[in-house]
Amino acid sequence: MIEVTNLSKVYPDSSRGDFLAVDNVSFQVRAGEIFGLLGANGAGKTTVLRILSTVLSPTSGQAAIAGHDVVGHPELVRRHIGFVSNNTAIYDRMTALEMVQHFGQLHGMNRSEVTLRCDELFRQLRMEDFRDVLGAKMSTGMQQKVSIARALVHDPPVLIFDEATLGLDVLVARNLLNIVRDLRTAGKCLIFSTHIMSEVERLCDRIAIMHQGRILDTGTLRELKERHGEEDFEELFFSLLSEHERGQSASVPAEVPG
Repeated sequence: MIEVTNLSKVYPDSSRGDFLAVDNVSFQVRAGEIFGLLGANGAGKTTVLRILSTVLSPTSGQAAIAGHDVVGHPELVRRHIGFVSNNTAIYDRMTALEMVQHFGQLHGMNRSEVTLRCDELFRQLRMEDFRDVLGAKMSTGMQQKVSIARALVHDPPVLIFDEATLGLDVLVARNLLNIVRDLRTAGKCLIFSTHIMSEVERLCDRIAIMHQGRILDTGTLRELKERHGEEDFEELFFSLLSEHERGQSASVPAEVPG
C-alpha cells in the first residue's frame, strides 16, 4: 500500500547551507500492518509524512500510496489517505457532526453517504454523546476523536498518525492506541510516527528507527533486538543513535594545524 524509495528532502538555506531533512529513506508498509516511525523530535519523521500526504514535494526519490505517485497524482493519493496529528485544527463554531460532515463533502461524498458514514463512525468511536457539541466547548479527548473521525470519513485504506498522542492525558492516549489497533484489524495500512518508545513496543508490527533524516534500522521488535543483541529496547535505541553519531564524527576529516 505504501512504497517509499530513496526519498530525500533538502531545504535550501543561503546563510547556513542546505539542510538535509530526509536522507535516502526507503520502506514499505502493507495492508493490515502498523509501521512505526520512531525518532526524537527533528529526526525527519514529519517531513516524510508530509511528503506522503502530498503537503511537501521530495527533492529526490519516489513515494507511492496504493500505486499512486505522490508527485504525479496527488489528488488520487489524497483520496486514499487519512491524516491525524496532535495539532489538527478544530473549528470553534462547528459541532462535531458538522465538522465530520464537512470533510466528507470535501472528499466528494454526497449527503446520504456522509450521513450514513457519520452515524457509523460516531458509534464506532463512541462520539454520539457529543455530536452536537461545539468545537470551542470540546475537551482534548473529544477534539482528538473528531480529528480521527474526519480522517476516516471517506474510508481511506491508508492512515497516517503523526505524533497523535502528544499532549494527551493517559486515558485519552490509551483510547487512541486502541482505535489504531482496531483499524489494523479492519485491514487498514497504518504509519504511526512517535518519539515514545513504549508506544511502538506495544503497537507496531514493524519499526523504523530514524535519526537526523536517516533510517538507521528497520524490523520487528524481535528482529531488532536479536540483530543488535539487546533485550532492552530503550538501550537498543540509544545505542543505535550513538553508533550513528560516532560514525559521522569519524567521517569528518580532522583540521590540519596552520
